[in-house]
Amino acid sequence: MPGGEHRGGHAYKQNCEFIVALSGSFDVLLNDGKGERTFSLNRSYYGLYVPNGIWREMDNFSTNSLALILSSTKYAPNDYVRDYKDFLKYKKNESKQNF
Repeated sequence: MPGGEHRGGHAYKQNCEFIVALSGSFDVLLNDGKGERTFSLNRSYYGLYVPNGIWREMDNFSTNSLALILSSTKYAPNDYVRDYKDFLKYKKNESKQNF
């Protein structure tokens, strides 16, 4: 990955991920629709679990960094929420269904 690159900017309805920095470093920003938190990954023996329904972005990549992303499901284009405004609507609807 080229240094300074930005990736992600999506959430999943069903899929969960586990992210590991195999080499180099990068930040993973997670947002649940109410707040956000940034995790810095820079060791190949640490990983970050990202459950479904969480907006995620990856940035601040060091030069030639390598991310390993393990998914819980097969690729399904309709599982993605790619627009942040749509994500906020999805979270609002999701919370109504839980009551």
